[in-house]
Amino acid sequence: MTTPGLQGGLDDPGFVVDSKAAEADAQVRGDVADRDAHLSAAEGALLRADEIVAGYVPGVNILNGCDLYVNDGELVGIIGPNGAGKSTLLKAVFGLVTIRSGSVVLRGNPITGLKAHTLVRQGVGFVPQTENVFPGLTIEENLEMGLFQAPKRFAERFEFVAGLFPALAQRRKQRAGSLSGGERQMVAMGRALMMEPSVLLLDEPSAGLSPALQDEVFLRVRQINKTGVSVVMVEQNARRCLQICDRGYVLDQGRNAYTASGADLAHDPKVIELYLGTLGSSR
Repeated sequence: MTTPGLQGGLDDPGFVVDSKAAEADAQVRGDVADRDAHLSAAEGALLRADEIVAGYVPGVNILNGCDLYVNDGELVGIIGPNGAGKSTLLKAVFGLVTIRSGSVVLRGNPITGLKAHTLVRQGVGFVPQTENVFPGLTIEENLEMGLFQAPKRFAERFEFVAGLFPALAQRRKQRAGSLSGGERQMVAMGRALMMEPSVLLLDEPSAGLSPALQDEVFLRVRQINKTGVSVVMVEQNARRCLQICDRGYVLDQGRNAYTASGADLAHDPKVIELYLGTLGSSR
């Protein structure tokens, strides 16, 4: 009997392996190993997402089985080419994109598909890439909007945010619409921190900023993380992201392509060849 993909037998000089079949089989074995590694490492994580399938249009999936986890106090970066599903993954976790299959769990409790305001109350903060401030409101009023579910805590939480972003306190009566892009990003992050989240989801926080302002944003993200807030950050500036994150994920075509520590990914020849050569700054 001839086995599909093989010709002859193992002792036959004419034995040939079907390279495509072998490659597919190796890929399956690799996927299984990666999946087992995720399940083991994600045990007891603060936030985890398992085999997420999601998309914006019925019948068209952007995410095709993504996994993600973040532990208490971790800073996790997500990089990958345009269209890989990075922002979609954050939005799916935050309830802004319908999850068709898979699950999201926060401290052992299922939160799949919960509304954004419910997730905020449970300790998940989210900062979108664009239109992330109320331009007609002052800085102080923007921060108040971040605490509308617990307004009595404003003085306490404003003091915390002001410690991270002193300029916001000094200019609290200035309208957000008059701020620079970098300053708006600080307001958006500050507003998300008002409800004292345990995990903060950041979607492209350095997008559209000058190199100097990008450095400022990455510095602030690291400072936020050092206060004990876990951070999951999607970034197009891949090199800079990997420099500051504890662990990183590379997404490609809606799937996990690579995952390791930020330092390991930054020095992985395959990651450099496939992704870092065309992603982000070379600084």
